[in-house]
Amino acid sequence: MYFNSFHGNLVALCKLQQFSDGLGDTEKLLCLHLVSIGSGLLAAAQDATEDEEAVEDTVVEDEDDEAEVEEDEPTDLTEEKEEEDLSGEPKASPSADTTILFVKGEDFPANNIVKFLVGFTNKGTEDFIVESLDASFRYPQDYQFYIQNFTALPLNTVVPPQRQATFEYSFIPAEPMGGRPFGLVINLNYRDASGNMFQDAVFNQTVTIIEKEDGLDGETIFMYMFLAGLGLLVIVGLHQLLESRKRKRPVQKVEMGTSNQNDVDMSWIPQETLNQIMQSRRDKASPRRLPRKRAQKRSVGSDEKTHPTRS
Repeated sequence: MYFNSFHGNLVALCKLQQFSDGLGDTEKLLCLHLVSIGSGLLAAAQDATEDEEAVEDTVVEDEDDEAEVEEDEPTDLTEEKEEEDLSGEPKASPSADTTILFVKGEDFPANNIVKFLVGFTNKGTEDFIVESLDASFRYPQDYQFYIQNFTALPLNTVVPPQRQATFEYSFIPAEPMGGRPFGLVINLNYRDASGNMFQDAVFNQTVTIIEKEDGLDGETIFMYMFLAGLGLLVIVGLHQLLESRKRKRPVQKVEMGTSNQNDVDMSWIPQETLNQIMQSRRDKASPRRLPRKRAQKRSVGSDEKTHPTRS
């Protein structure tokens, strides 16, 4: 279109030049002025037409982009569904309903028993066989990483249609986990009469393990036992030290003699000797009688001299 308008302007200028050959100078200038004005108007019209076409092209491109986005959205949803199908993890059955109740509330003290009840309702027309119940602590940022995996509780319980069943489970969080958040996952595994497996995540949240503050823990008891043993060793060491010092000091023996005469056994001494001993003790006790005894002895001696024995 732009080429046709330019070609038409060029033809008009040629014809105007042929026509102006027979005119004077003033008419020629006037004709050239008219031709220049017409060329300017044609150029402005061409610019406006180009702008309109550019706007139309932009609108068409935007519409094409929106169409591409709308086409991509269902593709993403389809990919997510395909990923879920490829994961192979069993899902919960729409014909069953589960509930959970923590006996002591949603508090998880470290190194203490946590007990909960799981209720299972069969809303379908076929029997469900509840096989097991398991629980595990996982890393909060990546639930595929297990921190503590508890033993699965085998159930093997048949729940008829329109019936309910309740199951009890308990676990003990490890003591080093106190004061930190972890992801708690509780799964109930069951199947229908046809053998189709199902798994219901009864509880799947991030919880915080509470540190145990009251009572005595193992570390405190061990510390007390260590201090008691250390104190006992110190006492035994001091006792041995004192005993060794006592053994080094010699004991001075003091002769005490016999303080009580009744403790002496005199039955083996002859009676005559005992009489002499007793007599000597009496003489020592009464020294005044000694002169009389001497006088008596003398008198006895004089009598013996004056009265000689007869032959």
